[in-house]
Amino acid sequence: MPPLPARLRIMDAPAPALSFVDQYGASRDDLPGSALPWLSALRETAIADFAADGLPTPRAEAWKYTSLRPLEKLAFEPVVNETISIDKLPTLLPHGQGGHRLVFVNGTFRADLSLLGDFPDGVEVNSLADLLTHDPETLEAHLGRFGVGEGQPMLALNTALMRDGLVLHIGAGVMVPMPIEVIYIGATPDTPRAFHPRNLIVLEPGSRATVIEHHAGLGTGGYLANSVSEVLVEAGAALHHYKVQADDIDAFHIATSHVRLEKDAVYDSFTLSTGARLSRQEISVRMVGAGAECHLNGAYMLRGAQHCDITTAIEHEAPNTSSREVFKGVIDDTARAVFQGRIVVHPKAQKSDGHQLSRALLLSDRAEIDAKPELEIYADDVKCSHGATAGDLDHAALFYLRSRGIPEATARHLLIEAFLTDTIHKIAAEGLCPA
Repeated sequence: MPPLPARLRIMDAPAPALSFVDQYGASRDDLPGSALPWLSALRETAIADFAADGLPTPRAEAWKYTSLRPLEKLAFEPVVNETISIDKLPTLLPHGQGGHRLVFVNGTFRADLSLLGDFPDGVEVNSLADLLTHDPETLEAHLGRFGVGEGQPMLALNTALMRDGLVLHIGAGVMVPMPIEVIYIGATPDTPRAFHPRNLIVLEPGSRATVIEHHAGLGTGGYLANSVSEVLVEAGAALHHYKVQADDIDAFHIATSHVRLEKDAVYDSFTLSTGARLSRQEISVRMVGAGAECHLNGAYMLRGAQHCDITTAIEHEAPNTSSREVFKGVIDDTARAVFQGRIVVHPKAQKSDGHQLSRALLLSDRAEIDAKPELEIYADDVKCSHGATAGDLDHAALFYLRSRGIPEATARHLLIEAFLTDTIHKIAAEGLCPA
């Protein structure tokens, strides 16, 4: 793997630093939509839940292998209204390909950096803060409705402190031909900052879209990005949702996604994780309509002392639903990966088809992975399987390449690339997967 860049120093915030609960109390009246009764009630319930639970610890089963104790040692300040100059934006779209770009810096929408072309009729793209100010009625039916559940303190914290994020609504039967790229940049020039982006994506029946997320840092210090995405894919619609997490090496990246699939809906997801000191991607998918289809795939590359947690839950709640889940990772140095994958087939979900696989390459004797695949099946006419493997590079293949005159470093690189390539090629959207 490439050498680890020089470690960036996390600056201590000046004392006294506000706790997250205190931050909410201090900023309650300044949060977007603070005058809306329904949103205020949602925030109050959320902060009460977070205050009762606190930051998750390994004592909670869902967080058994990941500790957020490092967050307690850092004094994250809330984001302030500051203008940050950005010379060059990262992008995932192939060179020369059209598309649409929305840019958020420290969780706040930056219109001056964004580029939105002409969308088909029926497509609405907005920032959450703008809608809460000018058209909150369009949000009440969906915001906070899918991302619910007990024992999710980071989701509750996001709900209480959310300020901005992507709101995408696609009308019935509308096809969006060009990808929509959303770039999230963390930039903390002084003290470590915490921001809580909230995204809402709704696809009405028969629509289709591709959303690409790119998370990156400016390399100026540590920050906490605690994001939540709520996704509704209605009957016959299809969403391709791809994400690259390449945050600053001193960052903390916590992402929670709640997805609801109705009849014959398709959700195709791919996540690549390479950045952040500690990252966690938690994805919960409910297939409530017959014939719904879910693909959760991803890859991660870890080095140094990085920690990456991938936790998924796929609920087959209707008959004839299908899911495919494959995550592969390469772990070096003293890095640690966690994969917790859970598939639940409910009693009414006859003829469900669910498969799950986790594979990891350990390039160091000190690298570690904790894998916990789970199946819960309450129906009798199903096809389900799961598996998890971990090991070193194939020494026979490495010897073969070296015997053909290929240097060891190059041979190892080729084997690692081959290991990850088939996962990357599971990206279904045309033109986004490299040849």
